[in-house]
Amino acid sequence: MTPLSATQKARDICLMAPVVPVLVIDDVADARPLAEALVAGGLPALEVTLRTEVALEAIAEMAKVEGGIVGAGTLLNSADVAAAVEAGAQFGVSPGATDMLLTACEDADLPLLPGAASATEAMRLMERGYTTQKFFPAATSGGAPALKAIGAPLPQISFCPTGGISLATAPDYLALDNTLCVGGSWVAPKDLVKAKAWDQIEALAREAAQLSR
Repeated sequence: MTPLSATQKARDICLMAPVVPVLVIDDVADARPLAEALVAGGLPALEVTLRTEVALEAIAEMAKVEGGIVGAGTLLNSADVAAAVEAGAQFGVSPGATDMLLTACEDADLPLLPGAASATEAMRLMERGYTTQKFFPAATSGGAPALKAIGAPLPQISFCPTGGISLATAPDYLALDNTLCVGGSWVAPKDLVKAKAWDQIEALAREAAQLSR
């Protein structure tokens, strides 16, 4: 997969809904019903972070849900990429980007949403062909005002800001010309997942899916 095709596929995924749920799964039994609730609520693109022992199993379970597209987040190296692809991930997300990671994803035909937190990082990714990027960590990197400022000299780049974003602040980002969607964990809070409150999570997803952009 070339950087051009990878970044176009990432863009298409970002345009599926205004919010990409960022999920930390502790119990693999929660994976499928959680994905079903989020997809039913109108959020088909799901990012499962590789931060727990069951994350890869969770990706495999979520990949079975009709209408959903499941990605692996927190990709850091080529081993993560290989494991994610084997588990059934259809796209990848990384907090930053290295040449090794970009090459690994290209070789594995895995579309990647690479992270950038500054104009320099964004330009380096653009130089390689990646014009769809993740702005991370969004809130502590200046939030929507910083992303707007980056967009002025770099209108060629579109972002999915992630990190510290809530239902209240998401509209600030979605109003920007260079924002395709936002990533957020508020649609699947840990207490509701633990309580297996799938109906409430579906309601949160439905609310998020109606955000304007």
